[in-house]
Amino acid sequence: MSFSQGQLLYFVTVADEGQMTRAAGKLHLAQPALSQAIAKLEAELGVQLLERHARGVTLTPAGEAFLVKARAALAAWTDAVLTAQSFAQDGHGTIEFGFVGSPPGLDSPGPLEAFVESHPEIDLRYRELSFPTAPTSSWLADVDVAVCHRPPSDPGVWTQTLRHEPRVLLAPTRHPFAGRSEVSVEEALDQPFIGIHPAVERSWAGFWSLDDHRGCPPLHVTPDRAASPQEVLAALSMRRAITAVPASVGRAIMNVLPSVVAVDLRDAAPAQIVLAGHEDRINPLVAALVTFARLPSGSR
Repeated sequence: MSFSQGQLLYFVTVADEGQMTRAAGKLHLAQPALSQAIAKLEAELGVQLLERHARGVTLTPAGEAFLVKARAALAAWTDAVLTAQSFAQDGHGTIEFGFVGSPPGLDSPGPLEAFVESHPEIDLRYRELSFPTAPTSSWLADVDVAVCHRPPSDPGVWTQTLRHEPRVLLAPTRHPFAGRSEVSVEEALDQPFIGIHPAVERSWAGFWSLDDHRGCPPLHVTPDRAASPQEVLAALSMRRAITAVPASVGRAIMNVLPSVVAVDLRDAAPAQIVLAGHEDRINPLVAALVTFARLPSGSR
């Protein structure tokens, strides 16, 4: 018995969202069409995968087991496509360059400008990414390389450290921290933080709410389910809550969003900013970018 990549994607999305209507919106499908597709999948398997109820859906024991295999099958399919695309792009001079949140040209333009000047034969085509979901290799499916805070480890993904930088707190201007020049981690830990979507990889989500210092998720979070930096900023504009980000991101956001301030986080562990990409998608163009990133800053 075989299934299409679309069927597996539909099921995984419904499982992640916990609701047919939300999943249909994310997939850009009509809700009845998605329900029919899931029912057809269950009929082909001969087993019920989801329990339907008024609030949405939950996985049956068979659904929990099938979800693990469905994720693995989607990741394998993605890796196969990426390998083919890598060979196809080798001669075209374009790197699909992913980023999370603030565009690289706003928070750290110097190194990229230097790379473009030294490699005029290579074009960088920028792609905004949502927060990562597991596995990291699937999250990076649509790009050759991404710049971001270090993502969760994945045997199919390489990383190259670019720099370490302090973390700051983002807060709305009406928040008590907004008038401060700096705060300590201890002061921030018990504050309400912006809620992150449960599908976002847990350790990544925890970085933005200081879980690495608290040892657990925050006690108070907003009802938001933010899955991208833009959704976090939208929530910040309406809530009395905070989130932690690398300092370069905080500076860039303050320049374009006057309703949010960045406050120094005095004793937080620094953010590790890296380049990341698929091990099997390193072509000569990506190799040139990685080699450039390894050069001392004065040599670029």
